Parts: sequence; structure tokens; C-alpha cells
Amino acid sequence: MPEPDAVPPERPSPPRDPALLRRLLRAKDRMDAASHEAWPVRRLAKVSGVSEAHFARSFKDAFGLPPHRYLLTRRIEKATALLRDTALPITDIAFQTGWSSLGTFGRTFRDITGLSPGDWRESDQAAVHALDRVPACFVSAARRPGLISAVSEKRRQEAADRLDSNPTAEVP
Repeated sequence: MPEPDAVPPERPSPPRDPALLRRLLRAKDRMDAASHEAWPVRRLAKVSGVSEAHFARSFKDAFGLPPHRYLLTRRIEKATALLRDTALPITDIAFQTGWSSLGTFGRTFRDITGLSPGDWRESDQAAVHALDRVPACFVSAARRPGLISAVSEKRRQEAADRLDSNPTAEVP
């Protein structure tokens, strides 16, 4: 239990250089416009005109997420919209949103949303709600997946928790 007068750790401040922020926004806008494409840090840094390390550090400071997690968030948002608004097969949705493997799409989708894509579609269609009166931007924000930790970090933590609760169990 922390002491009552303990000072919380400071969060890194976002970059204050307006030119750098414009460059970062340029890269972020490109990811938003083409989230189905591959966006390695090298490509994003080139779009921003800064080094790879400086880009990755500055992007996380400015937007609160590393570039890869931000891209995953955008892809899952787009996939949930397609699952909700279309009757496209899940395979087509996976490939349209930038996944090259249906298995990776399904596993990542389940890790982030808690449901498989098929179960998510089914539960969303079965839910009776009055979202027609709510502006679409609010609905999107409420449904935005929270990627505070990487999917692999989440799996590692779950495995460690299982091991702590059952010391004789093997970690997969």
C-alpha cells in the first residue's frame, strides 16, 4: 500500500516542438488513412523526417502509445466496424484490415476485445440498444479498444498468474 503523501511518477511530457508534432501527426494521419498497410517504424520515421529511435520515442510521448500498438488499435476498430456494419466473412475482414493471417487476426482480436470475431459479431447483433440517437463519434470512442499493454505482455502476465496460482503447472 503506497504512503498517502507519496508522489506519483511523472508521465513523460509530449514533445513541445511544433514542427516535430506536425511531423508526428503526418505519420499518424498516414497510418489512419491506410491502416491495412504495413507501417514499420523505419517507414514512419521516413515520413516524419526523423530517426527511427527519435520517432518511436516521440510518438509514444505525444500520443501515449507506441506506433505498433496505435496501428493495432486502428485495425481492430476498423474490423469491429466491418463486423458490425457488413455481412462480410471474417476472413475477408481480416485481410481488408491488414492481417496476413486469419489465426493472428482472431487471436489478437480476442486478446483485445475478449471475444472472437464471430462471437463479437453475434453479441453485437443480439444486443438491443438505442445507439441510433448517439452520435457515431461517441459510439466509436466508447468501443475503442484499450491497448495499455502489448498483447504479448498480456499473455506473459496471464501465464505468470497461472504459474503463481499453481506452481506445479507448466507454462506453454
